[in-house]
Amino acid sequence: MKKMWFLTGLCALFMFSGCCSKKKAQPDVVMGFAKVPLTADLSGLTADEKQMLTYLCDAAEIMDELFWLEAYGPDKDAFLAAIDNDTLRLFADINYGPWSRLDDNAPFIEGVGAKPAGAGFYPTDMTKAEFEALDDVAKTSGYTVLRRDENGNLVVKYYHEAFAEQIEKAAGLLEKAAALCDHEGFKNYLNLRAKALRTDDYFESDMAWMDVKDYKFDFVVGPIENYEDALFGYKNAHESFLLIKDADWSAKLDKFAALLPDLQKSLPVEDKYKAETPGLESDMNVYDAVLYRGDCNAGGKTIAINLPNDERVHIQKGTRKLQLKNAMKAKFDRIMMPIAEVVMTPEQKEKVAFNSFFENVTFHEVAHGMGVKNTINGKGTVRQALKEAYATIEEAKADIMGLYLVDRLHEMGELDEGAVEQNYITFFAGIFRSVRFGAASAHGKANMLCFNYMADKGVFTRSEDGLYTVDVEKMKAATASLLADILKVQAEGDYDGLTAWIAEKSVVNADLQADLDRIAGADIPKDIYYEQGKCVLGL
Repeated sequence: MKKMWFLTGLCALFMFSGCCSKKKAQPDVVMGFAKVPLTADLSGLTADEKQMLTYLCDAAEIMDELFWLEAYGPDKDAFLAAIDNDTLRLFADINYGPWSRLDDNAPFIEGVGAKPAGAGFYPTDMTKAEFEALDDVAKTSGYTVLRRDENGNLVVKYYHEAFAEQIEKAAGLLEKAAALCDHEGFKNYLNLRAKALRTDDYFESDMAWMDVKDYKFDFVVGPIENYEDALFGYKNAHESFLLIKDADWSAKLDKFAALLPDLQKSLPVEDKYKAETPGLESDMNVYDAVLYRGDCNAGGKTIAINLPNDERVHIQKGTRKLQLKNAMKAKFDRIMMPIAEVVMTPEQKEKVAFNSFFENVTFHEVAHGMGVKNTINGKGTVRQALKEAYATIEEAKADIMGLYLVDRLHEMGELDEGAVEQNYITFFAGIFRSVRFGAASAHGKANMLCFNYMADKGVFTRSEDGLYTVDVEKMKAATASLLADILKVQAEGDYDGLTAWIAEKSVVNADLQADLDRIAGADIPKDIYYEQGKCVLGL
């Protein structure tokens, strides 16, 4: 269990962390989050493998500690200890602070103000003008924080300097795990990742991770995603996943990786908007997650991983697409199907299926590695050109391109017609799940862009009692045209056009809000939270 759920000092450690016999039972649902235990059968592992997992769990806890610093600040212990309501304290731990991540970061603790857009990556009193005036090329690095010196001037520190003690401890744990590992590729990755933590140069370890495709475990660790930095979108936050491979389901997805070049060529835009070739060494594998820590554990839970984020790795090797089957199934059972019961007509509700949900998520992750990573007009990478708006449009691209790929795979004979219809209807029902993430979430904004575009194209009808019917053929056409618009915005690095589009179309209209209120009234969880850790795993 997570060691950050403090009541007071050591008592909280027993109640929420390492002692199975003394920890306090967690409620099934906490303010919209349904509890899901992350367990696994580790009985077949060797003693060395179990010890290796113990070291990796300990390293993940350090990523959790660092993310608290990045998301909230240095006073986490005092903040949690001061909350005298058990439910609010647990909710604060789920959100890594006093702001509700699935409610537009609204504060839920009395007296707390708005969340700083730059989280803990920048001084809260720093202005954008002050940042722009700072003459330090490292200020835009994904691996630095900005602080003030004794004279009040801005200074830039790399993570391995700002968090030196934690980083050195985490790196040492990775090296201990590597020493016990009998898989050369994973051993090499862990050692290179330890080096990367100490230097904030992740390219070599990212390339090595691309080659770790056939091992029974996987471990994602480090500063990875930039969602937490809502000021500029520059800074990557610390997180970690510990995963166990599902060999049977992974085998089902192997064939899709070989199709990436042809799928890229099929995109519905001019050649200049799809000139890059996805790396041929991409792979798709299925895992059960047994530990989430840091950024990935905050608020809504990730159900798939598409990494690395480095465009250089994308071009040379592609990306790895890790589908987290147990997390997907939990969300489908606890959230997706109950929502479909509320908002879809009985006929279409019957076409909402877990296999389609799984495929939509899979193709979403495939899509992240497609399109273009560099602008076509000299504005740098797409990520650099679109700044803080990049995360929203990239998620929208992945959503809508993933759906577009369903048709292309059907044309290639990889999916049957029934699966196509189910995928489209399941995707539409899934919008209601993701829109509940709120406007503070890149995923929530992305889904609103898609929903409002579909509305403008007449893709669906809504009855007087709020039940939706999707016209699949209209949805196919709208999917292709929306994808074309997104790819052009990205390739041209059109920041002004994109921010205007997001401002206008990432909004919830009255009818949709009424539907979301009905969903909330049905007590359907917004997301899940995990009962997890070494104790739960029996380590």
